[in-house]
Amino acid sequence: MNASFAVPALAAPLRDWLAPFRRVFVLTGAGCSTGSGIPDYRDADGAWKRTPPVTYQAFTGDAEIYRRYWARSALGWPRFSRAAPNPAHRALAAWEGTGALSLLVTQNVDGLHQRAGSRAVVDLHGNLDAVVCLDCGRREARARVQDAIAAANPGWDAVRATAAPDGDADIDEAAVARFAAPRCPDCAGALKPDVVFFGENVPRPRYERARAALQASDAMLVAGSSLMVYSGFRFARMAHEAGLPIAIVNRGRTRADALASLKLDAEIGGALQAGLA
Repeated sequence: MNASFAVPALAAPLRDWLAPFRRVFVLTGAGCSTGSGIPDYRDADGAWKRTPPVTYQAFTGDAEIYRRYWARSALGWPRFSRAAPNPAHRALAAWEGTGALSLLVTQNVDGLHQRAGSRAVVDLHGNLDAVVCLDCGRREARARVQDAIAAANPGWDAVRATAAPDGDADIDEAAVARFAAPRCPDCAGALKPDVVFFGENVPRPRYERARAALQASDAMLVAGSSLMVYSGFRFARMAHEAGLPIAIVNRGRTRADALASLKLDAEIGGALQAGLA
């Protein structure tokens, strides 16, 4: 079933689909956080809305790309860190309390599921609130790195910027050239948010926990993800190969539409509030 409904009409098909299942594996993506003011990456056809995110290889191998990443992040972080959970996050947190959710695996790096009250969560791609030194391994809160950036770049935060996904921001290249990128206070090594960049692999323990939960589930629900990134799509493929029914709630096309027994094209927050209540 592939349908596009107004939100009030979504309660019945999603509730009816979920009714037979005792343990549902949930995968969420950027569409769950757009209601919190965090932009997403892809359009309704699953294509990039903007230049794809920087790769790990470019971040670590080019000093100018490292500077540009941190300059953009310095301006994007304040708005990103102020984002609050929206109805999608709250609906999933409340549903966890019923015992029907086996595990919530999120591709997002904003921590909003946990802030809404979800506990059975795997941050597949990590979380932006921590930073790690690539040389000595020192870990530090992103907020403290932001303070160090401000101290090293007095007045620079007045640069105009446009919000972009995952704490990024679009700024003028001339502003980037004036920016002093942060370094590790212990060894002067390169600092990287503790998230999985393109070109990196998801840490094995996260993958194994998610895989085990999927194997112990009897259905899979995808909310707010186009599944264009393989790290998320592979769980839909694994579910399909295991014979588990799949439901997808997302705006626009996803990579797993052909695998789903229920596809709802709808605003995520309203759909989950209606369907999980």
